[in-house]
Amino acid sequence: MTQSCAARVTAAYRRIAECDRPEVWITLRPEAAARADAEALDARLSAGERPPLAGVLVAVKDNIDVAGLPTTAACPAYAYTPDVCAPAVQRLLDAGAIVLGKTNMDQFATGLVGTRSPYGPVRNARHPAKISGGSSSGSAVAVALGIADIALGTDTAGSGRVPAALNGIVGIKPTLGLVPTTGVVPAARSYDAVTVFARTLTEAQQALTVMIGIDGADPRGRTWPDDVRLSAPPRPRIAIPGEEDLRPLSPAARAAFHTAVKQLEAAGAGPAVTDVGPLLQAAKLLYDGALVAERHAAIGGFIARDPSVADPTVAGIVLAAAELPAHALATDQERLDRYKALAQRTLSGYDALLLPTTTEHPDIAAVQADPVAVNSRLGTYTNFVNLLDMAAVAVPAGEADGSPFGVSVITRAFEDQPALDIAALLTGEQAPALLPGTGVDLAVFGAHLRGQPLNHQLTDAGARYGGEVTTAAAYRLAALDTTPAKPGLVRVGPSDGARITGERWTLSPAALGRFLAALPAPMSLGRVELADGTWVLGFQCDPHAAACGTDITHHGDWRAYLEATACGAPGDRGRTDPR
Repeated sequence: MTQSCAARVTAAYRRIAECDRPEVWITLRPEAAARADAEALDARLSAGERPPLAGVLVAVKDNIDVAGLPTTAACPAYAYTPDVCAPAVQRLLDAGAIVLGKTNMDQFATGLVGTRSPYGPVRNARHPAKISGGSSSGSAVAVALGIADIALGTDTAGSGRVPAALNGIVGIKPTLGLVPTTGVVPAARSYDAVTVFARTLTEAQQALTVMIGIDGADPRGRTWPDDVRLSAPPRPRIAIPGEEDLRPLSPAARAAFHTAVKQLEAAGAGPAVTDVGPLLQAAKLLYDGALVAERHAAIGGFIARDPSVADPTVAGIVLAAAELPAHALATDQERLDRYKALAQRTLSGYDALLLPTTTEHPDIAAVQADPVAVNSRLGTYTNFVNLLDMAAVAVPAGEADGSPFGVSVITRAFEDQPALDIAALLTGEQAPALLPGTGVDLAVFGAHLRGQPLNHQLTDAGARYGGEVTTAAAYRLAALDTTPAKPGLVRVGPSDGARITGERWTLSPAALGRFLAALPAPMSLGRVELADGTWVLGFQCDPHAAACGTDITHHGDWRAYLEATACGAPGDRGRTDPR
């Protein structure tokens, strides 16, 4: 970061004035307060500290608590001022981020349009006569206008994705429970997620990395399972909808979607048409079924005391849910369970599902004339994701009908990392870094290297390539008489050893356990010392078996040995002395 943090804050407030979009904010911090935070951060940097998000400017949706700033959920009568930040916010602050203010939204996070607010409709960043998308409207626009680097939103039905698509930015909706919802005004508690917006996938992923982690006060918090997949495979299989399921799109939007599919195909992915109709049917349960009772449970009591304080459309949706019988909710929850099982079967054999993020980009006037029907259409491809416990990454995919067009990469729960990897194929960015707390490093030196015959065992297990590694100068390498051919690594000490080149891979604990259980003799797993003095788990060999092999240590690398023998170089006849 070339600018000081204080200079970045000054530039952001200059940009706020230039844009003249007061409807983006519900509470904007005084510039002097944000600058004081930035100057304190600059002092920390001068002292040698290196927080990972130093100077990153953040906008926060106004249903997420920031200490000392009112939380209104876009309803002035509901406002309260929290003493502490939501964990998602506090973790960003601890990492060096600076909060600019609280952003406008569809009231109580009920809507995908960005117009249901007493603070005014949030206009689209590129087309002011059109909607911004909601409910995380102000957050998306603050990023799209170049004011904030990242912004927090929430997503129950698509609110962290639809505004991203309509403003041409990235929106990540993680697996439910990975980011705590403590300190978040609920919309539908079972299906709420804290999301992040950014102009690039890398920036969004860096923020998500900081926010993920269990919070003891969040009863719905979750952590990574032991068998989590840490990477998309080299040639991922992508489910795509057929033409029938793309009927809500205009011809231009369909063309833009097919262009995105071709881009994935050119990057090595294998798209295949799949019937996603059942998923789109499941989406209707969120508002058209009894699951809307969750919204009444969240804020129905408050609105019932005085409906006039709420947006009429929001009040109508929430209060109507009070009439739903308990058996209807139980029935729809059972239906949802069946849809979840069907979704698993639908996506069996696929690494992700690619869908348009939303259907259209209406004018603000069109939404005001027909607020419910338009809103419902916008959620066609988003509403089912949280209901079916899936993760999604929304990315730009060109334009259609003069507006930004976006697609979403959707995966099973906890396959957030593969979703990011596949989304990177669309944005053209380098594959994002690994999300935190998800794996164990393993060093490999032979048949499991990239391009070698057993590498598929790693990629099939969702392992993630982490670059080349070099051992300390204490090892010897032997070519073993096995099928397929593989080497054995043996530690012999610095007086007789050399440096051997291999690769670092990260895989889940369960995948590592399966590797260990299936490992054939004479191979074993043990600690390997690297050239930088660190130790990592790695493949090693029984010393007796290595002594019977051919010493190839002087090649320093298994692939170099294979290349030399393929070119007819003299054989290596020495034995590997395991001393």
